[in-house]
Amino acid sequence: MKARTMAATLALCLVAVPLGFAQDAFMGVWKLKEAKSEFSPGAPKNTTVAYEVEGEKVRVTVDSVSNDGKPAHNEWTGKFDGKEYPVTGDPLSDGRSYTEIDDRILGFNIMKGGRVTTSGRIVVSDDGKSRTVTTSGTDEKGHRVSKSEVYEKQ
Repeated sequence: MKARTMAATLALCLVAVPLGFAQDAFMGVWKLKEAKSEFSPGAPKNTTVAYEVEGEKVRVTVDSVSNDGKPAHNEWTGKFDGKEYPVTGDPLSDGRSYTEIDDRILGFNIMKGGRVTTSGRIVVSDDGKSRTVTTSGTDEKGHRVSKSEVYEKQ
């Protein structure tokens, strides 16, 4: 009986490894805490970001307010492996890559036409209740933009 239990536990662990336990810190819905965040003039604001496992990949859904005050929505599905995956719904980007640095930190690049326009880092707090996203790059007019967004997990 013990051997069967150990084998079942080992099998479950092996199934979970391809998705990576580190992704757990990022999964869920995150709401922007605008009062705790800093934005350069003209920087868009991501109001809600949701991460969910989709097979062996992760789907990131972003609801935001563009630099001209209009609501926007985009989606990305890929792996945290540093490779570029397509973005849908974002006129300012067509690709995004995420790189897992450790179990609470992701690096990312946002691309348009194969060129990196924005880079950043996502850090989840030790207690898993908040995260800080820092970015810098250029907008569609070539102006420098930067922001430090603080989110709370819902």
